[in-house]
Amino acid sequence: MGVLRPVSGAVVALALAAGLGVACGGGGNRYDAHGTVESVGEEYSQVLIAHDDIPGLMPAMTMNFDVPDPAVLAKLAPGQVIDFELEFTGKSYRVVGVTVVGQVEPGEGWSRFGEDMVRVVAAPPFELTDQQGAPFSSAELAGKAVLLDFIFTHCPGPCPILTSLHVSVQRALAEEVRGAVQFVSISLDPRNDTPEAMRAYALARGVDLDGWTFLTGPEDVVAEVVGAYGVGTTRDADGQIEHMVVTFLIDAEGQIVKRYVGLEHDAGDIAADLRKLAASS
Repeated sequence: MGVLRPVSGAVVALALAAGLGVACGGGGNRYDAHGTVESVGEEYSQVLIAHDDIPGLMPAMTMNFDVPDPAVLAKLAPGQVIDFELEFTGKSYRVVGVTVVGQVEPGEGWSRFGEDMVRVVAAPPFELTDQQGAPFSSAELAGKAVLLDFIFTHCPGPCPILTSLHVSVQRALAEEVRGAVQFVSISLDPRNDTPEAMRAYALARGVDLDGWTFLTGPEDVVAEVVGAYGVGTTRDADGQIEHMVVTFLIDAEGQIVKRYVGLEHDAGDIAADLRKLAASS
């Protein structure tokens, strides 16, 4: 059975930059860094930062870091430009100190979505296979508000919880809104998640497949999609799967406008975000 857990910055770094050849010292080495906060995952004590080159450690990229000190985590918010101290323990990357030096403004690749300042980036394209065994391309999502997540069908707990949350979101939408909204779930385990398995998983959890697509495909193709969205995933020797729980809100132009990290989100709030996007599409 696989498990779903938040992964450390080290795992995410490996997933985002396989073959990167990161050079670093021994455990406990510290590095000065600079970047912009994209999102804060309070539930898992992590922060997503788009950072500049960190000499002697890694090139510029966007990745998750652990934030073990609650006081440091409390200082962080999306849109902040920060100088930060990064500690590499040999197993994980930890933000251990932060100084806020600026704030991005709308029009600089960022926009305000409700109360949140969010970095607007294009959702990576994909061509996969749906629960009916038919080809499905991200191009088919144009013009719709999209809620996109990553799951696997034999997950023992968090995946069904995430899907159930999004079923509640789907049911909270009026019929006239549903036509402008598309839900998408992409498998993290295409080795086992056949179209038939994806369909059975969906139906067992009360999904209305009219407006919700479950996707799988060849392992290498799915791995590219997962990596493009920055969802670090690893398979242990015993077959267990680890990855970060993250859902993407995508607008009608194919831009990622919000990320929901973890499971602690209100279905009504997500439904309200979808209604807002659908009304503007």
